[in-house]
Amino acid sequence: MSELVPADRIEPSSNTTHQRSSIIYSFHESSDGIDKSHVNNEKFIETSTTPASIQELRQPQLQRKLKGRQMGMIAIGGTIGTGLFIGSGTTLSQAGPAGALIAYLVIGSMVFFVCTSLGEMSTFIPTSDPFNHFASRFLDPSLGFAFGWNYWYSWMLTVGSELVACGIVVQYWLPHVTGVVWSLVTLIIIFLFNAISVKGYGEAEFWMSLLKVLTVVVFFIVGILTVAGVTGGDHIGGRNWHVEGAPFKDNIVGILKACIVAAFSFQGTEIVGITVGECANPRRDVPRVIRTVFWRILLFYISSILIIGLVIPNNDKNLANAGSVSDIAISPFTIVFQKAGARWAAHLMNAIVLVTVLSAGNSGLYACTRVLWVLANEGKAPRLFRRVTKAGVPIWALAFTALWSTIIFCISLAGNQDVYVFLINLSGLSGILFWMGIGLCHWRFRRAYVAQGYDLNDLPYRAAFFPFGPVYACVLLAVIVIGQGYGTIWPKFDALNFVSTYLALPLFFIFWLGWKLIKKSKWIKLMDVDLVSGSIIELERNGDIQIFPNEVPGRWKTYFAWMRRRKTD
Repeated sequence: MSELVPADRIEPSSNTTHQRSSIIYSFHESSDGIDKSHVNNEKFIETSTTPASIQELRQPQLQRKLKGRQMGMIAIGGTIGTGLFIGSGTTLSQAGPAGALIAYLVIGSMVFFVCTSLGEMSTFIPTSDPFNHFASRFLDPSLGFAFGWNYWYSWMLTVGSELVACGIVVQYWLPHVTGVVWSLVTLIIIFLFNAISVKGYGEAEFWMSLLKVLTVVVFFIVGILTVAGVTGGDHIGGRNWHVEGAPFKDNIVGILKACIVAAFSFQGTEIVGITVGECANPRRDVPRVIRTVFWRILLFYISSILIIGLVIPNNDKNLANAGSVSDIAISPFTIVFQKAGARWAAHLMNAIVLVTVLSAGNSGLYACTRVLWVLANEGKAPRLFRRVTKAGVPIWALAFTALWSTIIFCISLAGNQDVYVFLINLSGLSGILFWMGIGLCHWRFRRAYVAQGYDLNDLPYRAAFFPFGPVYACVLLAVIVIGQGYGTIWPKFDALNFVSTYLALPLFFIFWLGWKLIKKSKWIKLMDVDLVSGSIIELERNGDIQIFPNEVPGRWKTYFAWMRRRKTD
């Protein structure tokens, strides 16, 4: 398969086979009322410049069956995990109520820019593996190889660790039954969710995410009532901001420590970028989901940290001790519900954490499967993983990932908690690395887009505050990478935690440099970046993506139209 380029757009150049001046949209109102003004109707001729990696993607495809409501809830629920329900108390004990709030505001703003960067690229080029694919197209194919496999093993380790966590959670109720049984049951459940079809994964995530969202909303309401003294009989007000260590604890050092913890709490928000490859209407649904990122962060994280800081004093010993799923009885969410008079709070939160663990394992298995499938299509993984079922599921990629997750789970049985912590640390830095990759890819994508003469107004979704957004995100992420090893060196050197914290870095360089030596890949010049193949414009023109009618804004959308980014003439 070769690249399609407008016949009147081909010009000789010493740097590249062709240059593109702009994307021309010809307005056409069809008889069915569908606005196809964004589809280029010019005649195209073929050239032979399409990379082999793009040709591979012309092979059997996934099915675009994810609905807008599923993507929206996946994006919302993806921000809510054990990092919020359990680990949020650690930030309060390290930085105080005001310091923890600042830490989550800083990290939340960084995540916002990462998501908007990913949203701009994924809307323009909808793919199931943005980390490998974008790095291969905009930076260097060897970097794409490294980012792709880095993302795969990061989530594969996460799935293995979530299997361990599931066994620990259920043992809270059934301590006499070995956790291995429940871990295997969890593996079977999430495997079936993913093996049925993308609809199975999407529907399961929709309901699990909905439950997590409702929990946070109820927590917020109960927290406000508790602070006001309506429940529990004690008017707390703002007194916990005046106890020892509040409102700031350890000043800037405490805030930096809290930032590192907060960064890992947000991991998983990028999964919405993977679902784009199976989204029925990426032109509409991806921008809609990305626009809600700010409000999701504000509602679920910032408000939760504010309530926790008001209800629980930062010198509460339980906050420092809680850090894993086995500590659900002393998690900040449980403590707040208990202060409101709910004696059954620990059981409620344990059930919610169980759902959270299932959701994380389900999403991790989905993400690994799609990334491995794209790697196979680009010749960066065995061709066996390209095979898909009639329902559009990459079954061999799914089975391979499930097998390795099971192996990791079995290895963890030898040390249980120690190995569990090791796996979490190893996958944690990997998440920071592919966030940095998103920022770098967006920087190059926008530069190539402008250099080749395209009009920014033609982008289906445009990230705000460029170039500040990706630069700010990459700098802050670099600080986090350097700073997260602080606790393993001071006050006492912990060799095991130090190795597990930074092992992802040498692994990434081995993938990157090893593939570069084998394939002799080179850095892609701005004028050689392919912005046509696989773009949403080409997919719509070729009929690979259905063209939906323009959405008529409702009354509330009209009232809040100022919140949406408008295109300039």
